[in-house]
Amino acid sequence: MPATQGSTAQGQPSARRNLAINSTGGVLFHGGTIFSHVELQAMRLDGLMVHVCGESYVRTDQPSTPAIRAQSALNAVPRSLHRRVALARQTAAWIYGCAPAPSVVSLVTDHRRRTTALPLSGPAVMHQVTLGPCDLSTVGGVQVTSPLRTALDVAIHGQDSWAVDALRNIAAAPELRCPLHLVVLSLEHAGRVPGKARALARLREAMRTGR
Repeated sequence: MPATQGSTAQGQPSARRNLAINSTGGVLFHGGTIFSHVELQAMRLDGLMVHVCGESYVRTDQPSTPAIRAQSALNAVPRSLHRRVALARQTAAWIYGCAPAPSVVSLVTDHRRRTTALPLSGPAVMHQVTLGPCDLSTVGGVQVTSPLRTALDVAIHGQDSWAVDALRNIAAAPELRCPLHLVVLSLEHAGRVPGKARALARLREAMRTGR
């Protein structure tokens, strides 16, 4: 007789039965799905959950990972746009563990692709840009700008309060494989870019103080 869902062939309960069904195997929760946002806030006050981003929370026994951060940021985006946009700028740098959590989720979409606009008062902002073939990576099943593109965007668009520190952190993370001299070369060969001089100054400051 075939085993039913939630049990093994020998009739023993499956461990999966007690796990909340979500994209990270029961550790990441978003308001309005299994629990309401109010319930998740209450669980945070009780020490059961930690806030990640927007209305997403993770269990306290689960360390934050790039995949969890990426999936929590994507939860702030309308589902119809999930496959059409990439997380970018400060949001991408935060996902890589190199910048503070953003107050608003930053998204990019290629300007050559038609994409539905975001609500004006929503928790995310979208930028239409030119994306090259090497500008995107996948983190936890979510499209995120690559470390090199993220460093370029941080240098150009980041805020003075965190941009240089984020660039140093990106360069110092061996798994990202993004030495800042490559970012400088990419920017120098990019032609006319608004804010280019300031971006180069930030990159050189990060290189000087990161040694």
